[in-house]
Amino acid sequence: MTPDEQFAYDAAVKRVKKIKGFYSHLLVYVIVNLLLIVTQVQGLEEGESLWQFRVFSTAFFWGIGLVAHGLSVFIPEYFLGKEWENRKIKAFMEEEQRQQGKSQS
Repeated sequence: MTPDEQFAYDAAVKRVKKIKGFYSHLLVYVIVNLLLIVTQVQGLEEGESLWQFRVFSTAFFWGIGLVAHGLSVFIPEYFLGKEWENRKIKAFMEEEQRQQGKSQS
């Protein structure tokens, strides 16, 4: 395997691990929050409404964290993906060559 292929393989493995971590987080979120909501609903007094903040507060705040986790896993690929990396590397290399050319003149 060439160094470029190894680099691409390592990056792919890292990305898959991040995605797997997100899906594991999502599964735990769903299971735990279902259990919590069922427990809260069973503990409601007669006449009490299901639509209270305390019933869904854990799901709400944890959901904010889950969304942040999902964005950190999936969004960078669109905004800071491989093409962006390649453009930045090329720009830095060109800048370095220009600076070396100036210092040698």
